[in-house]
Amino acid sequence: MAQDIEYSKQIQELFVKFLASDTELFTRCQSITKKEFFDKPLQEIIEFLDIHVNEYQVLPTRDQLIGIYDFDWHDILEASEQHKKWFIEEYEKFCRHKALAIAILESTDLLQENKYGEVELIIKEAVQLGLPKNMGTKYFEDPRTRLEKIKDNNGTTSTGWKTFDNVLYGGFNKGELNIFAGGSGAGKSLFLQNLALNWALAGIHVVYVSLELSEGLCSMRMDSMLTGYGTKDIFKNMDDVELNVRMKGKKSGNLQIIQMPNGVTINDIRSYLKELETKTGQKTQAILIDYLDLMMPAQRKVPPSDLFIKDKFVSEELRNLATELEIVLATASQLNRGAVDEVEYDHSHIAGGLSKIQTADNVIGIFSSKLMRERGRMQIQFMKTRSSSGVGSKLDLKFDINSLKISDMDEDELEEKPENIYESIKRKSELQTEETNVVNTMDHSERLKNLLKKMN
Repeated sequence: MAQDIEYSKQIQELFVKFLASDTELFTRCQSITKKEFFDKPLQEIIEFLDIHVNEYQVLPTRDQLIGIYDFDWHDILEASEQHKKWFIEEYEKFCRHKALAIAILESTDLLQENKYGEVELIIKEAVQLGLPKNMGTKYFEDPRTRLEKIKDNNGTTSTGWKTFDNVLYGGFNKGELNIFAGGSGAGKSLFLQNLALNWALAGIHVVYVSLELSEGLCSMRMDSMLTGYGTKDIFKNMDDVELNVRMKGKKSGNLQIIQMPNGVTINDIRSYLKELETKTGQKTQAILIDYLDLMMPAQRKVPPSDLFIKDKFVSEELRNLATELEIVLATASQLNRGAVDEVEYDHSHIAGGLSKIQTADNVIGIFSSKLMRERGRMQIQFMKTRSSSGVGSKLDLKFDINSLKISDMDEDELEEKPENIYESIKRKSELQTEETNVVNTMDHSERLKNLLKKMN
């Protein structure tokens, strides 16, 4: 194991000389450079360099530096690329160690006030302090490699539904926030549960967080989806269910179902994921949260009634989590009451306003009335897509009302255009209502005739 360098006065002076030698090098390190990391005599120099670069976009000259600190500024390094590489590695380590030491000192008072969340945050920020490793894409350099990389990485996580994946150019991407929006009883939870099972069966390590339904109910629904048995028949066929689940599980990724209370924060979920990885040795690759509206922001106190601000912060934190952990993240959101009878959803139908829409990468509306489920259909509408041109697209998926399983439509079932299905079901409902009214009118007429006969 390599031994840590003792950051003596001489080492710190060497760091300062490196920083003062090259404007580009200083600018690159500026985001992690803080004067309090250095011994007091050197803090004035760091502050002077920072102010000068911010004001003039260039480092001060050697003559300007003379007199600020008592060493030979004419000895400023003209470092080779190899020396610069050493400096960057060691300087990054130095800044991280100093940041951690300061964070530990600050944590003492916070711990006495039981502010554990703030302690965790400042320690995390210190540990993660560092320079960006990815310097971006050189657009004009090797376009074929660049395009092949996009092709390989874009949509690598299939949803398990071919027609769905086609709209999104292959599926969901890591680091994205994907929101499924629907009214009460539209099937948001069922959709997320089907998606979780699809991913797990594809070998992906999945965490399903329920903020409403119990772990037992979520598990039983997935038992039905996996085996084809209705939830009422699960207990009658426990031996077969157990065999099926165990056999499929041998070839699948881990699927962890956890119920958390309303008001949970992203810090609670992050801590859970860390503990789960420690205990299982498996890194979570996809997480589904049912659902966004029941969460609260981690670091900001927001009145629950202020839905726009609350959901804005929660959405941003969810997306940051997906990016931070490089995972696929899907959640759900409630539609307002005005959307119930609409044929198409728009942004105004999302409960809480545009804050979630603005942050999300994909927003997908779910149509699933009672009549549609009886017909074995579920329709989805792509309200927003960042990585494809699928906005406004609608498609049908097959819904098995017995097993609760959602699947692609068969070829012979795709004759009717998806956008016409909801309206056809609506017309069917209206016709049934008219027929009922006619029958009721006829019954009333017959009763009236019979009454007149009795009176005569």
